[in-house]
Amino acid sequence: MLGDEDDRRNAIMIVHAGAGGTEAQDWAEMLLRMYLRWAERKGYTTEIIDYLPGDEAGVKSSTILIEGDYAYGYAKAEIGIHRLVRISPFDAANRRHTSFASIFVYPEVDDDIEVAINEKDLRIDTYRSSGAGGQHVNKTDSAVRITHFPTGIVVCCQNERSQHKNRAMAMKVLRSRLYEMMQEEKTEKQAAVNKTKKQIAWGSQIRSYVLHPYKLIKDHRTNHEVGNVTRILDGDIDEFIEAYLMNAEETKVHVI
Repeated sequence: MLGDEDDRRNAIMIVHAGAGGTEAQDWAEMLLRMYLRWAERKGYTTEIIDYLPGDEAGVKSSTILIEGDYAYGYAKAEIGIHRLVRISPFDAANRRHTSFASIFVYPEVDDDIEVAINEKDLRIDTYRSSGAGGQHVNKTDSAVRITHFPTGIVVCCQNERSQHKNRAMAMKVLRSRLYEMMQEEKTEKQAAVNKTKKQIAWGSQIRSYVLHPYKLIKDHRTNHEVGNVTRILDGDIDEFIEAYLMNAEETKVHVI
């Protein structure tokens, strides 16, 4: 199940809030917590390298580095749109709301892998950090945003005191995303991957988390279901990951 060349690598995971405003931003933060707890259960180390807080609650987007054996091989199973159904804690009328968030995962590129980046293709902006991490990150324009013009990829890092360190980490994330793009093109996986990069809204989810009127988490790719939503949201998601990897392996064998 973990035989691909990049499966052994560390993972760079990006969480984006989707349709739903504050609801979706709160849901994105719930997912971020779930993956941090999952990584802790696996014995992985994590580092939040970018964090853009929500307008009222939650998070608009966050990027985390997950370090450990086969982190990417496991985490790639979570790529896609995640849907939440619950009674809104932000709705005075206690109405049921549906929220969406997206998960993208890239393998961290080792230093021995060459990814050509032309400095002329980059725009590097600095700004004041806005996320968690202590008061020191908010005093200077140490956060870094890099835009890669040929691909339109934008990466940010704001977790370090030093602008130099943030730039180095942002370049690492950019190299990893460009490497993944190269691998997709090389192996003709682009069409399959693009299916997961749909609009972050209704009808494109890979998994649904229903907290009301009943409690159920269902993966729509494998039909695997769990009724104990608290356990899953606390990071015990290996059964969903393994079901996906098993299904992907069986499908690959069948195609051959």
